[in-house]
Amino acid sequence: MSRQNSIYAVVVGVTAAIPALGQQASSRAAMEAELDTVVISAKAGDYSKDKAGSAAAVAPTRSSLQATQPQSIISRDFIERAVAPTAEYSRVVVIAPSLSGDSTNGPGLSETKITMRGFSDDQYNITFDGIPWGDTNNPAHHSTSFFPAAVMGSAIVERGPGNASNLGYATFGGSINLFSKKPSDEQEGRLFVSGGTWNTRLYGGAFESGKMGSTDATLQLNVQRLESDGYVNNNAIGSNNYTAKFTMPVNNSKMTLFSSINRIKYVQPDNSNGPTLAQIAAFGKNFGLNNDPTSFNYQGYNFTHKATDFEYLRLESDWGDGWKTDGRVYTYSYDNQTISSTDPTGLTAPGTKAAPTGNKNIPGIDKQNKYRVYGVMMNVDKDLSVGVLRAGVWYEWSRTDRHQYDLDLTLGVPNPAETSPTPVQYPTIKFDQQSSILNIQPYAEFVWEPGAGWTITPGYKKARINRSLSALVNQTTRLPANFLVGYEKSLPFFTINKRIGSNLAVYAQYAQGYQIPDLNTFYIADPTKNSADPQTSTNYQVGIIGKSDRFAWDLDVYKIDFKNKMVSNGLTGANAAFINIGGAKYQGIEGQLTMIVGGGLAVYVNGSSNKAESLETGKQIARAPLNTFGAGVLWSGGPIDTSLIYKMTGETYQTEYTAATAANYDNYKIKARSNVDFSVSYKWGRVLGLRSLKLQANVFNLQSNQDVTAIGLGKTVLGDQYQFQAPRSTQISLRTEF
Repeated sequence: MSRQNSIYAVVVGVTAAIPALGQQASSRAAMEAELDTVVISAKAGDYSKDKAGSAAAVAPTRSSLQATQPQSIISRDFIERAVAPTAEYSRVVVIAPSLSGDSTNGPGLSETKITMRGFSDDQYNITFDGIPWGDTNNPAHHSTSFFPAAVMGSAIVERGPGNASNLGYATFGGSINLFSKKPSDEQEGRLFVSGGTWNTRLYGGAFESGKMGSTDATLQLNVQRLESDGYVNNNAIGSNNYTAKFTMPVNNSKMTLFSSINRIKYVQPDNSNGPTLAQIAAFGKNFGLNNDPTSFNYQGYNFTHKATDFEYLRLESDWGDGWKTDGRVYTYSYDNQTISSTDPTGLTAPGTKAAPTGNKNIPGIDKQNKYRVYGVMMNVDKDLSVGVLRAGVWYEWSRTDRHQYDLDLTLGVPNPAETSPTPVQYPTIKFDQQSSILNIQPYAEFVWEPGAGWTITPGYKKARINRSLSALVNQTTRLPANFLVGYEKSLPFFTINKRIGSNLAVYAQYAQGYQIPDLNTFYIADPTKNSADPQTSTNYQVGIIGKSDRFAWDLDVYKIDFKNKMVSNGLTGANAAFINIGGAKYQGIEGQLTMIVGGGLAVYVNGSSNKAESLETGKQIARAPLNTFGAGVLWSGGPIDTSLIYKMTGETYQTEYTAATAANYDNYKIKARSNVDFSVSYKWGRVLGLRSLKLQANVFNLQSNQDVTAIGLGKTVLGDQYQFQAPRSTQISLRTEF
């Protein structure tokens, strides 16, 4: 689909919703029933359902009338209806406008990197119940490692830095805010099982205590096991999740305790960027690993064990006289232990230094990435006669241990390093290092309500971040290292929301985002020579939101100036450094619409046209789709629910335009790709002594498209690696409630 067609789809969809503008609530009670209770600030995480049967209640994505920037709210109802039981957050949120990403191994069976308006995974935040989380090397995320879809209550995609109280290391392109399930008032148990294509099976159980006695305390438990061979040959996955959430009123406060623990094993190369063209020609698009121990791609040489956990204690208090506090103490960890061959492309000739000359042994690596993060978040609200004054602080500290040792996988012994330079004293170590981040971010904002439906929110945040590294053998240089570097950035914010009646709002935003440099800027002789300025974005956005029983729609226009892009100066040795250069300009239009047709039928459409140009070259930047488009049909009739959802991602370049890539730049443009997901379910009421019984069928990528989704650039064209959409797959699920 062309950019022009994408714009046309957005405009037509929103134009169709214009009749909703004039519809007003007939009474104050009706108005209150329709008002969104979604709190758009990522710090809050409170949400409730819209009026049953309304467009907002059934919409796959929609915005809140309180919004101060473009957003897409995704409900638990939609997650249960249309998302694979095996999925994680990436499969949930990718339906939103301007988002794109694909799992090459099947839904939830491999990590997926989502782009937002062309911003990569390390250029936007992800939060869970208001807590930012991500990798400590850079602010990227591991989609399958923390929160399966079963423990998610809802998600809110915010395309922009938000207000000052929106926290994270990459308030650059926006935020994906995930929320745990809201506790049930009634006791219930649930057992579920799902099976499908590629020998995929998921089974587990959940428990809701309901309100327990006079304390009104609640307890939620979820336990599940996932196993699958996956679409890619010999790329199996097995994972366990254990989640608990406890809430209890304490005097004037509400206490929440949460814990989620995951144990995962992948069978895949450390470099899982897909097969080369030669491997595809010989073995097919799903080539991954084999059963040949004389090959780099032997499945016995390529596997990863991951252990993660995520815990927090939250205390929300109302002290009276307009004073409220909201505090969190949290920790999360990630432990990745990997054994892998060094070249899944097969272009390197076998042979190691640990065996006799002329051997055909397979070189490999023993790699670890292990970190623990500790944090505190606290804000104080004072309700004044004309608005709410809010101030707070975010403190976080983390420690990371990383190493990579060379192995002779055939012999199972250390192997002298294959790359140079090679320190004589540590010939088998490519790197062995420890790093830390110390972060403190105070902020303040005033949610001013001057009257007549106006909400004006100026705000200010100060980011102070210290990053340190201590290395026995530093990555890349392979020399000892000990460095500490600090970064500071002042970030102003200003947003406006104007309510027009009960079902229309307009908003505008000016906000600055930032991103601290990656850890790889320390992999030089002297990181103090690097430019100290964080990468920044300045966001300008305006939008309009409409809502009624029959329609839920919104439209926005944005412009983002990306500055201080950090790149290597291209020098080596003592002169190597990372410097700030220009950046990029992002601009576009986005919209989403749900309309109730009647008879239980609703239709849905969203779209975006996105332009992301490098200021240096004037070319579209890598991994930024020119447009996205989504459409769907949803129908409910008695015990039957069904949906048909279409999502298209437009043309995308896979490399930046530079003097070195100019000749081949157009060869790395991949065509638009799409998929259609279908679901149908039947729910029985009380049967066989159970409260309910639900049977559901999901078909993903109904048309079985297998277009290229990404190209990993090798040193030569022969080394380029290709990823494809996973073909059609089916999952059949049975769920009981008792």
